[in-house]
Amino acid sequence: MKREHFYLIQGFTSTIIAWLSDKLGILFPMLCIFVFMMIGDQFSGMFAAKKEAIDNPNDPTLGWSSKKWNSGIYKKCGNIIVVGVAITIDYVILRTAAYIGLTLSTQTIFGLLTIVWFILNELLSILENAGRLGAPLPDFLKD
Repeated sequence: MKREHFYLIQGFTSTIIAWLSDKLGILFPMLCIFVFMMIGDQFSGMFAAKKEAIDNPNDPTLGWSSKKWNSGIYKKCGNIIVVGVAITIDYVILRTAAYIGLTLSTQTIFGLLTIVWFILNELLSILENAGRLGAPLPDFLKD
């Protein structure tokens, strides 16, 4: 690829990221963290399933399968849809409040709460997968 094409792609990507960051505010870094946690959860689950299959070679129910992988992907797509709905609710509330003359002190309520909830859920799942991989977890996290 020519250097000029690389700079064009880099500039376009930077512009899109800057625009999204401006429009979404605090939601943008939270969405980035959410996506990163979803990817981490998917791969940590895959590694944990592989380790369980190696540790128990006689159990055909353990191990990686495309059915489990697809189920996880569908769940994550559903989570993204829920976050999109929550952000849309925030937008509708904000626009309606502005139309009737109310000023709100925040730009997001439901979107931020939903994203934080899902981030915590993904982190919990990553911890569970780490435990399945053999990482020592404190007792309060195991419960």
